[in-house]
Amino acid sequence: MSEKGNILMQKYEMGKLLGKGSFAKVYHARCVKTSHSVAIKVIDKDQILKCGLMDQISREISVMKLVKHPNIVQLYEVMATKTKIYFVLEYVKGGELFNKVRRGRLKEDVARKYFQQLISAVDFCHSRGVYHRDLKPENLLLDGSRDLKISDFGLSALPDCKRQDGLLHTSCGTPAYVAPEVISRKGYDGAKADIWACGVILYVLLAGYLPFQDKNLIDMYKKIFKAELKWPSWFSSDARKLLRRLLHPNPSARISIAEIMEHPWFRSGLDGRLFDYTMDTTDNVMPVDMNSALDYLNTNTVEGNQAVEKLTNLNAFDVISLSNGFDLSGIFEESSDKKEAKFTSTNTALTIVTKLEEIATSLRLKVTKKGGGLLKMVGSKPGRKGVMSINAEIFHVTPNFHLVEIKKTNGDTVEYQKVMKQCIRPALKDIVWAWQGEQPEKEKQQS
Repeated sequence: MSEKGNILMQKYEMGKLLGKGSFAKVYHARCVKTSHSVAIKVIDKDQILKCGLMDQISREISVMKLVKHPNIVQLYEVMATKTKIYFVLEYVKGGELFNKVRRGRLKEDVARKYFQQLISAVDFCHSRGVYHRDLKPENLLLDGSRDLKISDFGLSALPDCKRQDGLLHTSCGTPAYVAPEVISRKGYDGAKADIWACGVILYVLLAGYLPFQDKNLIDMYKKIFKAELKWPSWFSSDARKLLRRLLHPNPSARISIAEIMEHPWFRSGLDGRLFDYTMDTTDNVMPVDMNSALDYLNTNTVEGNQAVEKLTNLNAFDVISLSNGFDLSGIFEESSDKKEAKFTSTNTALTIVTKLEEIATSLRLKVTKKGGGLLKMVGSKPGRKGVMSINAEIFHVTPNFHLVEIKKTNGDTVEYQKVMKQCIRPALKDIVWAWQGEQPEKEKQQS
């Protein structure tokens, strides 16, 4: 056993749980040799294998060894066993910047200080050919001195991710922070996409809420594409001018980091040392444990019965194209009389599949898994128009954001609608973020 009592690999004394996500838990720990505090991210290897995220983990390791900067969480080493992967990280005890914003908007000077530190770190990443691609307040931490630290490079891209046109083509990130060009079919410049996310973050810090927000994914994407901004009365004129350029829907017209640094609002009270930081090039070699862990990840992956096949990647253009005839008005109509329904979920694909299987079992439907996230659910007895058959297909938008399409493929429509209304929809309540094409209940009551 690599873990004895609460001592991990004879190196770290494990402490309290700091937080957890779909695939990992983060613990406070103490280095046995130096007594220094660290954070240890414990990743369940079986879970990431099932969801095809091993490449993402390997890329995160490669990226984090490149970006050593005062405003970026440092990765000290990586260790692995047969069942777990351990990231030993700098301990940042101030928590998420998101928690600070949740209590209310920040004063302009405080927001500016965090934004300056964010731009300093993002500029450094870009100079190393690294694009974060998932910048948001939840991935920004605060240390004991209340200075900002960027974390979570799991969706970041390196130069070798670009195609021959020099652009990135993978749609990723958190929907509310994603640039218009990322959620279209076109390739995008990683630096410009990060700058857009920085603009959304600045708006959130100053306003206390998101600039583009809607429970209906399509409505939110339409707002992002148009970049229609509403200005709270307390926004200063210079802050508005900068935000208009940060959140320009055309990436070619969007402000660059060099231009941000010259902007009057940004330069106010700027600590010149933020951009004087030079990378220590003497430490470009990964620690032995990190190299060993990478080798272990690449060579000791056991093939097994995967609970979730590789899903179809979906961007906004694809979501829109799923609606009939590209007619956007059709997806905002009531869908109770339709043969299909769509919902979005912030749960993992594995959670969604498990829930669908539970529902099928309770309805005595036989489940067959097909490739690409498709589940076929078939009844045991024929109804008025044959045996009822329902398809549920899961589409990947981001690792923790999915669109699910449920469609009747055989049987009586009235019987299907009854099952949907009385059984399937209520049972899905725990995992549904929003049903697409439907108004929230409050809006229905008001209209």
